[in-house]
Amino acid sequence: MMKDLKPIKVEEFIEKSPLESQEVMLKLKNLIETTEPGAEGGISWNVPIYKYHGILAGFSLAKKHVSFGIDSLTEDVRRVLEEKGYKTGKKTIQIKFGQKVPTAEIVLLIKEQAKLNEV
Repeated sequence: MMKDLKPIKVEEFIEKSPLESQEVMLKLKNLIETTEPGAEGGISWNVPIYKYHGILAGFSLAKKHVSFGIDSLTEDVRRVLEEKGYKTGKKTIQIKFGQKVPTAEIVLLIKEQAKLNEV
């Protein structure tokens, strides 16, 4: 893990992460940045967090997966993701290294969260 390293940019966080995790994180970074171009990425709580009128989304590194976190994750979306083989938490989606990033669902969640944050 990255305990001694204190990245200050999302790119640094990804570069300093294990190689097998980088593809998933780069994909998430690009999804967040293209879905909500107004979002500002940075490091908060030692993980990449994107802000857009408040916290939009973020991701963190675990031993065998990348955890994508977003407040707008609903029961319905969680069910769909679990049927596709993803593990989910109350506000997180676990994406194993080498597992396909659930692009459509994540784009939907980012758009929904951005809308909620604009209110």
